[in-house]
Amino acid sequence: MKTTRSISNLSFLVLLFSPLLSGADLSTYRGFHFGMSLNAAVKHSGMDPSEVTVTHQRPALIQELKWRPSRFVAFGGKNPVDQVEFAFLDGQLFRIVVDYDGERLAGLSTDDLIDGISAQYGAATRPGVTTVLPSQFSDEMAQVLARWEDADYSLNLVQLPYSATVKIVIFQKILNARAEAAVAEGIRLDTQEAPGLAKLKEQNAKADLDRNRLVNKARFRP
Repeated sequence: MKTTRSISNLSFLVLLFSPLLSGADLSTYRGFHFGMSLNAAVKHSGMDPSEVTVTHQRPALIQELKWRPSRFVAFGGKNPVDQVEFAFLDGQLFRIVVDYDGERLAGLSTDDLIDGISAQYGAATRPGVTTVLPSQFSDEMAQVLARWEDADYSLNLVQLPYSATVKIVIFQKILNARAEAAVAEGIRLDTQEAPGLAKLKEQNAKADLDRNRLVNKARFRP
């Protein structure tokens, strides 16, 4: 009976995570593939280009598209995925972050999740490290519970700090490294130029005030 329950539980987990990627190929997710263009991804998702946001502009353009499969009939139903965040470097898909519906993971342990993913993608490593979770959680260090990877791609099951929430972060290694370097350089440039920009803003504000003073003084009548 215990064996039967274990097989049944594993079957449920395989079903839960089977839409994650195609086969053991870490390069694709539900028809989205790393390196694909932003326009192609928007079209495949069924979303509108206006829903794309810009997160960094220099020295490289980084954009994000947040996709909720439940909005679309083809991906709806009992879909365990709540939201997928796609990130693009100069128009190329380089990172995918998958958020799951907490209710559909209720009762599952970390080992259950790892077993379910490993049933499709092979044995995981448990690096015992933390990583900076991208986007809105950029200042939070997430625990890497397990990792599946090859020479080009990395899939990570992570847990948010002080929370039972888990996510899957998948990325193309070369593009992701370029994106991280671009973000770091952008922050450096912003920090370097901040004093000058602040001074220029102050000067422009004073010039506007002086112009308004001259106009209003000429118009003023007691």
